[in-house]
Amino acid sequence: MWNGPAFDGAKIALLCGAHVLTYLRDDKDGIPYRGMWDLAGGGREGDESPIACALRETREEFGLIVDPERVVWERLHAPLEAGGLGSYFFVARIEQEAVDAIQFGEEGQRWLLMPINAFLKEGNAVPHLKSRLAAYMLGMAMQAAR
Repeated sequence: MWNGPAFDGAKIALLCGAHVLTYLRDDKDGIPYRGMWDLAGGGREGDESPIACALRETREEFGLIVDPERVVWERLHAPLEAGGLGSYFFVARIEQEAVDAIQFGEEGQRWLLMPINAFLKEGNAVPHLKSRLAAYMLGMAMQAAR
């Protein structure tokens, strides 16, 4: 049971070296960000915690079981729409073996291990996820420069 602030959902950037695991959303009427490149994650179910939400969605979308210990970054973001509760954004590091084990689920058109810089420049990627991943990358660069 989650005792923290209420939230709508969670997304997770799964990084493998200099790449991020992405998928091309379905191009169907009525879904947000249709036909755009997205990251694992989605809406909260029941009283699950933010990380439980992100990891459940990762399992459903990619068939991957990611150890919560692999999470290296977490942020709660304000809601994108009036009346929303906000959402969590995580970053986790995965190995090539995890990528090799992907069993893509029924959501989305296809998946791609995309170079992080390409995702950040991709005009057809979910905009707020690009900015959240860019903030993480900037923080890591600043930390490395110290």
